[in-house]
Amino acid sequence: MRKPGTAVPGRRAAGTSPAGTAPMAHKYPNVLIHLVFSTKQRRDLIPVQLHAMLWKYLAGIGRNHKIPVFCAGGTSNHVHLLIALPSDVTVAKAVQVLKANSSRWIGEHGIAFAWQEGYGAFSVSASNVAIVRHYIEHQAEHHAKRSYEDEFVTLLRKTGVEFEPDQVFG
Repeated sequence: MRKPGTAVPGRRAAGTSPAGTAPMAHKYPNVLIHLVFSTKQRRDLIPVQLHAMLWKYLAGIGRNHKIPVFCAGGTSNHVHLLIALPSDVTVAKAVQVLKANSSRWIGEHGIAFAWQEGYGAFSVSASNVAIVRHYIEHQAEHHAKRSYEDEFVTLLRKTGVEFEPDQVFG
């Protein structure tokens, strides 16, 4: 039995580089995520007059937690965010931080508020950032023609997420 920290014959020891190269000392993640989550029971709980302030507040939450928020948008019953996920933060943790802090902020405006459990998280390639940003920033226009439920199911299908239609919304 080998002692901890000893190399297997023919293999490099952990943390070493091939001869003539330096170890990769930095992380270079580019994990872009389109997040979508809705209000409790998808009710219109976010007053229109708070929309712009909420989008800015969500960006501030992200900044405070080192989760860059490139854009935010939505309607009175749901939110879309384009974020960069740091290498040490899970999608679930990012959503939890964003939901908890924004829920508290909305409550401070005298609104009995809660987010729906769950979320959608869709990977975004760097080449599609402008398209996703435009989509998020123009939510009011999109929802003049279709419901949040239709939009969300379309996102699931378009991104190849497997789902049971009768279980998507609880």
